[in-house]
Amino acid sequence: MAPEHDPARWYTTNLVGVPTPVLAGTAFNAHPVPLHIAGTRETHPGLFTLLARSRDPDQARDVFAHYMALSFGLGVPAPDAGAAERRRGRASYLKLLQGWGLDANSAAGAVLKGWVESRFGLAPAFHHEPLGRFPSHAWMRYLEEKAGSRYHNNSIWQQLDLLFEFCQWMLARFALLGEGSHATLWRGSTRVDEQLVDGSLRSRRCTVRLNNVVSFSRTREQAGCFGDWVFEARVPLCKLLYVPGLIATRSLDGEAEVLALGGDYQVAVGYAN
Repeated sequence: MAPEHDPARWYTTNLVGVPTPVLAGTAFNAHPVPLHIAGTRETHPGLFTLLARSRDPDQARDVFAHYMALSFGLGVPAPDAGAAERRRGRASYLKLLQGWGLDANSAAGAVLKGWVESRFGLAPAFHHEPLGRFPSHAWMRYLEEKAGSRYHNNSIWQQLDLLFEFCQWMLARFALLGEGSHATLWRGSTRVDEQLVDGSLRSRRCTVRLNNVVSFSRTREQAGCFGDWVFEARVPLCKLLYVPGLIATRSLDGEAEVLALGGDYQVAVGYAN
């Protein structure tokens, strides 16, 4: 396949200052550097000033939720709001996470993948079906859902920028996943042959190419519910967007779901129990 038709070989710009091919590679996972979306903290200095005063994670969560509600109008509509305003609703990071939790191939999933594509330069590899040669029916459906108005009426990408920066701040300040630069996470899979980049299942160690944003589980047992095979990966904390307990929502916490940037990962692989 010619490079211009192969999304896995696309090179796009990003907002984190690390070339996309480097960010997507196993060398970055082994030796990560901090990632920040350009301009986000600088545009919202008040939020991070308030967060710095937080004594514990609960207080920080309250500060973040209050700031997001005020900045993006996410509260309950005022009693005197018009009928159209009450019906329309406003896109929010909370609704988008809920949509992802229900179905990663939903419109919410397309928006989240599109945000990763925009901010980190990582092209998606799967949405409903493999996103192979471009153009194709699969790619057209993804692009339509990514641009749909349901989630694009309230600066949703800016909301996700703040969610990522808040996640990075919380991981550094309160060590939500423990000390160190990595977390050991697990992912169930039924599509190993499509994801295999190097190595073999027989050796139980290989390199797999994951979608541009993926869900991991905190335990092997939980991951085993989602596929015949289980990957064990050391994921850099700087590639995490969401971890259980980050915000006051149960949309993803029931399965201890962690959202991470994808790319190539060296993993240990075994049968699900």
